[in-house]
Amino acid sequence: MSRIYLVDDHPIVRESLATLLESRGHEVVGQSDDLTRSLSEIVRLSPEVVLLDLSVGSRSGLEILAQIKERGLSARVVVLSSSQNADHVAEAMQMGAAAYVLKGSPIEDLLSAVAAAAFGRTFLAKEESALAAAGRSGSNAGEDDLSPRERQIVVMVARGASSAEIGEELHLSPKTVDTYRSRLMAKLGLKDVPAVVRWAIRAKLIDANER
Repeated sequence: MSRIYLVDDHPIVRESLATLLESRGHEVVGQSDDLTRSLSEIVRLSPEVVLLDLSVGSRSGLEILAQIKERGLSARVVVLSSSQNADHVAEAMQMGAAAYVLKGSPIEDLLSAVAAAAFGRTFLAKEESALAAAGRSGSNAGEDDLSPRERQIVVMVARGASSAEIGEELHLSPKTVDTYRSRLMAKLGLKDVPAVVRWAIRAKLIDANER
């Protein structure tokens, strides 16, 4: 059975998951509602599987995915989220998640996802698989499709901040910021920084006089 770390900002959800997983023979080695602490503990505890919510307070769980990939950690990530946004599902899988499970799914789907992740495989149930396919083939996203962290970064990019400056402000590495920039620009269908500026002005995220 697997050693699992839980990342979710709802204590009841974490405790319920821990009880369920431990009843099936898994070991829950830690849990947190803070992404910075979560990453530190994932590095220290070396869980085999991380159960990750996409929305943790005002931050995106995709930060954990990006950092696990950047640091070459062995933990496999199962996203457990209430978001049925097709772009969120596709993006999580493209960033290296082993599985995406909706919080309303049957318990057996979650357990199958955990087992698949532990053995280095991917898992998507029928509904999540359809969402991932729709996300990959869909049109460009809008402001509502950006995570809170992506929205924060796109505003900073539009205001002229470099990856190093954004990283210092948000306590992220420049490489992680570059990952966010590339991903959100692809999501929005924007080719360069001037296009980001124009989009941010149209979306009323910045004022035209700020440039």
